[in-house]
Amino acid sequence: MDLELTTLHVAVASGVATVTIDHAPINLLDAAMMIDLVNLEAALRVDETVRVVVFRSADAEFFIAHADLELIRALPRTPQPEPTELGFFHSLLERIRTLPQLTIAEIDGIARGGGSEFALSLDLRFASTRSTFAQPEVALGIIPGGGGTQRLGRFAGRARALEIALGCDDFDAVTAAQYGWINRALPDAELRPFVDRLAARVASYPPHAVRAAKRAVDAAAGPFEPGLLAEQREWNTTMTDPVLDTRFDAALAAGLQTRAGELDLGAILGTADA
Repeated sequence: MDLELTTLHVAVASGVATVTIDHAPINLLDAAMMIDLVNLEAALRVDETVRVVVFRSADAEFFIAHADLELIRALPRTPQPEPTELGFFHSLLERIRTLPQLTIAEIDGIARGGGSEFALSLDLRFASTRSTFAQPEVALGIIPGGGGTQRLGRFAGRARALEIALGCDDFDAVTAAQYGWINRALPDAELRPFVDRLAARVASYPPHAVRAAKRAVDAAAGPFEPGLLAEQREWNTTMTDPVLDTRFDAALAAGLQTRAGELDLGAILGTADA
């Protein structure tokens, strides 16, 4: 796979593509990473030699921190018409979700906001017990806008999805597994060997059977698009809030999107909420 990527490293062996997220200082889901994900998805979709894709991080503390607030700030701020087609981020994550390969998130560290939503778009999610998950958007005056309300609603159920989205709290990996946010939490030393073994097993099976099974399971769940359009509509309304920039400025001034600040996000959200 010949790709020129700046935030991701890709290695392919025995039918498994290992994608290492490497975007210092916190693996922020910014324009550079989104462009890389667009190019990676396009290449994977037509690559019949790759049967399994594993996403992991080069950073021991961050899988993907969250989406870049400056990107969010640049989105339309005036009332928008009723959405009839998916926006860029929704469309990107849906294309990743529907890749023909089995996709696996190997999470060792923080996955919040858009980072959590990216992981939710993959087929399987495994995490080390020291990992942290959150959807903190409501504390800033917006909502999860990359499918978080829809995927968590299906995987965790309505009540737990509301607890996650409205509470804006950090969740440990064991609780995330109990909720259905991830498949399972594993001791730190066991995570990579487990994922590597599972990826190798699936990659050794007949690819047409793997793809057929994935399509059949997806058919049972039904389409995501109507719910994603509803999420997009509600997201658009939050973006018209006249004090949204004030909240964003307070959070950034308090240390959001810095390494130290992201490791103590609760304090920042309290500042932003004030």
